[in-house]
Amino acid sequence: MSDVTTTDLYEVTMALSYLHEGMDRPATFSLFVRALPPERGFLVSAGAEPALDHLSDYLVTPADVEDFAAALGRPPAALAALRGLRFTGEVRAVPEGRVVLAGEPLLEVTAPIAQAQLVEIFLLNQVSHQTAVASKAVRSVLAAAGRPVVDFSLRRTHGPGAGLQAARLGALTGFAGTSNVAAAVRWGLPASGTMAHSYVEAFPDEETAFRAFARSHPGPVTLLVDTYDTVRGARTAARVLRDLDRGPGCAVRLDSGDLGALARLVRSDLDAAGLPDVRIVVSGGLDEYAVDALVRSGAPIDVYAVGTRVGTSADAPYLDSAYKLVDYDGRPVLKLSSAKETLPGRKQVFRRPGGGDVIALLEEAGPAGSEQLLRTVMSGGRRLDPPDTLPQAHARLTADLAALPAEALRVRAPEPCRAKVSEKLSGLTADLRERLGSPDVVASARGSSG
Repeated sequence: MSDVTTTDLYEVTMALSYLHEGMDRPATFSLFVRALPPERGFLVSAGAEPALDHLSDYLVTPADVEDFAAALGRPPAALAALRGLRFTGEVRAVPEGRVVLAGEPLLEVTAPIAQAQLVEIFLLNQVSHQTAVASKAVRSVLAAAGRPVVDFSLRRTHGPGAGLQAARLGALTGFAGTSNVAAAVRWGLPASGTMAHSYVEAFPDEETAFRAFARSHPGPVTLLVDTYDTVRGARTAARVLRDLDRGPGCAVRLDSGDLGALARLVRSDLDAAGLPDVRIVVSGGLDEYAVDALVRSGAPIDVYAVGTRVGTSADAPYLDSAYKLVDYDGRPVLKLSSAKETLPGRKQVFRRPGGGDVIALLEEAGPAGSEQLLRTVMSGGRRLDPPDTLPQAHARLTADLAALPAEALRVRAPEPCRAKVSEKLSGLTADLRERLGSPDVVASARGSSG
């Protein structure tokens, strides 16, 4: 089954109707996040690259038509208008790694309306999930305050595909490595791993297990020391590493208990054994909140391995994202549903150094000295440039984070950055609302202008 059928049924029914009605004019859909989740001061744009891959390869095959027909309970001949449909449109997107805010388009698709409609669900799925996870992951990097963070999330992500995405997004946001072998090979990431408690339990005692592991791995090793008693395990590991002269580059890992207190005891024992270069790695249900608390406590921890809570963005597992029609055949349109209003027209986001973001109409010049966040990345259904690399995305993120106010970067109780709406866009919104018979909300539109 192809990715073309990764869609909701109503996308197919609408596209089929558009084609039967002869509606083939360009439509622009805008993908944005309505509001930031709690405890988020900003978001990190992600998912554009796989979205563009999907659009580049998009083709409705006869097999896809048969699947659509089966879902609708109709003969394939009734859906013949869909056969051979390709994506031939334009995409303007915020590059991966840029900081983005609520209400700002992460991408805008302009294509014949049936094409633009059919790709909605896949694009929302990719951009929403990956932006949520990237926005969670970067908070762990910020909390670690320069200490390495490693991805250990694969075992509990929502499927292997999500695990691959989590590892990739960790690298994008500054993680030092991943336990996910497939991701490490696919994207050239440092692979990181130690041993499980089951390995230690398989041997008569910890020392036998540690020596056996060291014999199999002649380079630096990381020994898991909390299978039975953490302090005793750390002392055993220190004895083995010292006997084998394997100190520099090696580490011990703590996976349970009071990690701050245990790290202090273990550090003391390692130093007393003449192993000041042996690092302490901690894991076990960590996310940015736990990392922040440990760093602030001064715990002598060298590496943080984060997993379940980060790979699933546990405290904010979804974004209130939307993919809405904003223009059809040159006619700006908007939605007035309660709490789900949209801004009409094709847009651009202008970022002003020290002055915040402005959401404006595409044809606007933008404030002096501002840069445009959305760039044209696809035309005629083809990419205009080679895919971005993870180092390029990470460099963009590093620069954007440096420009954010400290209040937005806080792990706890951040103050979200907010985008303003240009006067021209605000005025168009108010005019359309008035024309559609909703004068009661005109004032609120005009009041949000910047």
